[in-house]
Amino acid sequence: MSVPSGAASDGSGTMAVFYSILNRIGMIAIQVVTGILTARTLHPQGRGELAAMILWPLFLASVTTLGIPSSLIYFIRKRNSERTSLIMHGFAISVGFGCVAAGISALLLPRWLHQYSPAVVHSAQLFLLTIPLCSIMLAGQASLEALGRFSASNATQILVPAATLAGLLGFYFTHRLTPFTAAIAYVASAFPVAALILFYLWRERSSGSHWLWSMAECRLLLSYGVRSYGIDLLNALAERVDIVLVISMLEPGAMGVYAVMLSLSRTLNVFPSSVAMVLFPKAAGQPLDAIVELTEVAVRISAMITAFCAAALCLIGPLLVRMLYGSSFAGAIGALRILLIEATLACTVTVMAQAFKAVGRPGVVTILQGVGLALCIPMMLWLIPKWGLTGAAAALLISTAARFLFLYISFRVFLRSRMPRLLPRLEDLHFVVSVVHSRLRREPALPEVAQ
Repeated sequence: MSVPSGAASDGSGTMAVFYSILNRIGMIAIQVVTGILTARTLHPQGRGELAAMILWPLFLASVTTLGIPSSLIYFIRKRNSERTSLIMHGFAISVGFGCVAAGISALLLPRWLHQYSPAVVHSAQLFLLTIPLCSIMLAGQASLEALGRFSASNATQILVPAATLAGLLGFYFTHRLTPFTAAIAYVASAFPVAALILFYLWRERSSGSHWLWSMAECRLLLSYGVRSYGIDLLNALAERVDIVLVISMLEPGAMGVYAVMLSLSRTLNVFPSSVAMVLFPKAAGQPLDAIVELTEVAVRISAMITAFCAAALCLIGPLLVRMLYGSSFAGAIGALRILLIEATLACTVTVMAQAFKAVGRPGVVTILQGVGLALCIPMMLWLIPKWGLTGAAAALLISTAARFLFLYISFRVFLRSRMPRLLPRLEDLHFVVSVVHSRLRREPALPEVAQ
C-alpha cells in the first residue's frame, strides 16, 4: 500500500497510530475494569446516579471549546515559532468559556435532573468546578499532538482512567464506594492530568518566549476555531446527547443500564480516535489529492477493524454482559447491538471529517453534520418514550447514518474531489498485518509507507 508522495516521508505517522491504538486499548481495559467495579457495586440505580453527577464537566468543556483545540493544531503546525503564545492564548480562551459554562449550568441542572434526589443534583453542581481543568486537558492534548508529541498526549489520556481506577479501588477497599465517592474518583482525575499536560508543554516552550496578552492572537485562533467549532460541538453532542436526554427522560435505574451498554459499545472508538488524532496533523497542508488518498486509506483500515470487533461483540455480548456486569444489566442486549452498529458507522464519520479540517474547510463539516445531528433530538424525543433504551440507541443510529451520508457526498459537492473509496481491499488487510509484524520484530519503519 502506498501513500501519496509528500504525505509521509517515513513510518512515523503509521507508528503514531499504532502506538496510539495500543495506548487506547490500555485505556479501554482500565475503563472496562472501572465499569465492572461500579456496575457490580452500585447496581443500576447507583450507576445511573453516578452518570448524572459525572457527565457534565467534560461534556460542557467539550461543547464550549469554540474550536480552540483544532485551531491550535492548525496554527501550531503553520507557525511553530509562535507556539508558546498560541498555546497560552488558547488556554486563556478555553478556561474563560469553561468558567462561563460552569456558572450557567449550575443554574440549569436542578431543572434537568428533576428525577434525581437533591443530594445528587447538588453534587453534580459541585463537580462543575472542574470544567476549566477539562478545558485545559482538551486544549493541551491538541497542542501536544500539533507538536508531534503523540506519546505525551497518549500518556495524559491513559492517566485519566488510571487515576479514576486508583480512586475507585481506594474507596472500594475501605468500604466507602458509593455513587458520590465514585463520582469524586472520576472528576478528581482531571487534576493530575492537567498538571502533567502543563509540565509537558512547559518543556516544549519556545526559547526566549515572553507571553503578553494580544487580541490579535485571540482573533487569529478564533478565526479558524469558530469555523471548526461546529465539528467539535457536533462531535461532543453526537457522543453525549443521548445520555443527556436519557438522564432527563428515564429513571436512574434505566439510566444506569444504558450507561453501561453505551460504555461497552464505545470501546470500539479506540480505532477511529487513534487514527484521527494523527491524520489531521499529518494531512494538514498537503495537496487535496494527497489528503483524500490518506483519508480513504485511514477510513478503510479503521472501519474494517472496528466492524470485525463489533461483530464479535454482537455474538458474545449477552454472555459478556451477564458475566462482567451482572444479570440486572442483561435486559438491554438489543440496545447494545444497535449501538455497536452505530459505533462502526461513526468510525467512518470521525475519520472522514479530518479531510475537511486538513484543507481548511471545517465549516463544511459543521453544516453537514449539523443537518444529521438535528435528526437525533426529535428522534429521541419520539423513540425513547416508545421503546425506552432501544429507542435511544435507534435514534443515535439514524443520526449517525445521516451524518455519514451528508459527509460522504460533500467530497464531490464542496471539495470538487472524487469521493473516497471506502470498500475494504485485500491490500488493507496485508497492510495491517505488516504493521503488526514489523512491531513484533521491532523494525524501525514500514517500507509500505515510505515516500
